[in-house]
Amino acid sequence: DERREAMLYLEEAFAEAIMSGIDGDCIAQAAIFSALMEFVGTYGEEAVAKFAERLPERIRQGEFTLSTKH
Repeated sequence: DERREAMLYLEEAFAEAIMSGIDGDCIAQAAIFSALMEFVGTYGEEAVAKFAERLPERIRQGEFTLSTKH
């Protein structure tokens, strides 16, 4: 799946940046900013604003939480 492949690229870039000494929080903020710019360029500001309005609930529901269970 294309999304899974894209995630692998991003994880690799994230790991390389951390190994280069860039703070993980800084990388994460840059990644979010870059993603939102891409979305706005593709879908427009209003559509992205509506998408972003749903993020707090999705975060609270654990959609972005990595499982620590093995």
